[in-house]
Amino acid sequence: MKISNEVREGVIAIAHRAADEILKVYDSEFAVQHKADDSPLTAADLAAHRCIVKGLEQLTPEIPVLSEESKGIETAQRRQWSTFWLVDPLDGTREFVKRNGEFTVNIALIENGVATFGVIQQPVTGVLWYGVPGQGAFRREAGQEQAIHVRSPASEPLRVAASRSHRDGRTEAVLNALPGCLVLGCGSSLKFCKIAEGSLDLYPRFGPTSEWDTAAGQAILEAAGGAVLDPKGRPFRYNQRDTLLNGDFLALGDLALRTRLHAASTVVPAC
Repeated sequence: MKISNEVREGVIAIAHRAADEILKVYDSEFAVQHKADDSPLTAADLAAHRCIVKGLEQLTPEIPVLSEESKGIETAQRRQWSTFWLVDPLDGTREFVKRNGEFTVNIALIENGVATFGVIQQPVTGVLWYGVPGQGAFRREAGQEQAIHVRSPASEPLRVAASRSHRDGRTEAVLNALPGCLVLGCGSSLKFCKIAEGSLDLYPRFGPTSEWDTAAGQAILEAAGGAVLDPKGRPFRYNQRDTLLNGDFLALGDLALRTRLHAASTVVPAC
């Protein structure tokens, strides 16, 4: 599907509206519930979900929507979709609850398993990133837009993103295998955006994430010249399995980093 200006700007406007809904809750005293997997849920997640689904259904009524907060969509049904919107209405709910501002709205278009368009909006700062692989990635802030690209070659010191909410022993082992690197904490899908614009170089992630956590970020990062790779060095694909959980991955800017990371294969996926 060719991303027309109308669709691109329509999705961006939807992301802005969802951000406004999130900020209404963020600026209030809100309650926190927990899902079956113990992940947090707030009124902001649900308000953004309703805003995005309604907006996308009006903008592209022929394209189905799969959101983290979707209910009742069976595996057999979604596996029949060749094209669909994949949405995380509020990525980084733990960061939202901590009130550190590092949470986002993620909207991605998936075509035959490939993330072909992504939009990420940070509500607190108002900064928005979007990208179409093969056509470029961009950052919008305060009415200004600039093209972005990964930092390549990734010169020393290597800048590595490590999640504040998810740091396990394998991540620590990767950091130890890259002596001299700068470790920078960053929440939600902002890690992909920071790599795409060249302020970070690498994000190693071990343990489960969900497809809506990575799709928009992958589209933007690939559009900026980077990649999101599975343990076999393959780009991530979506809606290909019965589960919506991802496996381990490496998000990187300079693709030459794969050789260096392979040398640490005892702790890093073999790329």
